[in-house]
Amino acid sequence: MTLRQQLEQREREILVSQAAKSADSKGRLREEREDDVRPAFQRDRDRIIHSKAFRRLKHKTQVFFAPTGDHYRTRLTHTLEVSQIARTIAKVLRLHEELTEAIALGHDLGHPPFGHAGERVIGSLMPGGFNHYEQSLRVVDVIENDGRGLNLTWEVRDGIAKHSKGKSGSPIGMSAALRSSTIEGQIMRVADLIAYVNHDIDDATRAGILKREDLPRDLVQTLGDSSSARIGTLVTDVVTQTLAGGLTEIRMTDEVLDAMLRLRAFLFEAVYENPVATAEFKKASGILSGLWEKLHERPADFLDPRTIEQDGLDVATRDFVAGMTDRYAVRLFEQLFIPKPWNID
Repeated sequence: MTLRQQLEQREREILVSQAAKSADSKGRLREEREDDVRPAFQRDRDRIIHSKAFRRLKHKTQVFFAPTGDHYRTRLTHTLEVSQIARTIAKVLRLHEELTEAIALGHDLGHPPFGHAGERVIGSLMPGGFNHYEQSLRVVDVIENDGRGLNLTWEVRDGIAKHSKGKSGSPIGMSAALRSSTIEGQIMRVADLIAYVNHDIDDATRAGILKREDLPRDLVQTLGDSSSARIGTLVTDVVTQTLAGGLTEIRMTDEVLDAMLRLRAFLFEAVYENPVATAEFKKASGILSGLWEKLHERPADFLDPRTIEQDGLDVATRDFVAGMTDRYAVRLFEQLFIPKPWNID
């Protein structure tokens, strides 16, 4: 047996029957030789970490645009926190940790610059709209690796494609057609929400947008009065209820789920749509709109000619703009729109 086959055998011995198994994957978009050491899902995790899109997440906004403080979250640190929570849940449930981690690390690869404001702008400019989870799948299927994609397994791609909840959607309880086909992919949805409702409170408090006493008292009493306490409450509820339900799907108690969703609704009003916190995003919207127009005027200077030929100018522009970091978008806007002094020396 190769080392990979030994690890695959270990999965069958350790993981619960409901867990996804590397050797039973539905496969990749293109067939390729298996690695001698790493099972398929571990290999996917590694490919995502080494991708260019993953590295760019460090300069993409989570909530606050271009924060000068060293301790605010970026899209990358958010992704790492999601991955940590997801792996914790998977480990307790004896599900596949590497599959869970791969989905978590890849879920936001298609997120545009300037956070959800950037997503809204591109959605208004792109015929048919824009969803970052669809773009994340396009990144791993097509854009990365010079147009060849990462050729990930079906299970990882399925989890990435079905992770989003939107402004008011629940992370659990959706129909089978809408939720991930693996329990590991379902973990991703709830871990994403657990991560951001807690770290965004921390960032908003650091920024002076929120005070601890602003949080609704009944939610604090239910979930906890600190980030670590809330995460502990939420993770414990997920694993105990999922185990009690026989691991058929990810579950939560009505009380804890309701408190988490109400906390998210509170954050939308107090933070995500706060005029002070979002003031700079109005400028960011102008930047992306301007770049979109300029890229249409000068596609040969910036856009991938293969994408233009195969999918059209709008798709090529969407791919380019969505892939930008915040600072690259600002620099390119300055280059294209801000006049430079004429040097006559």
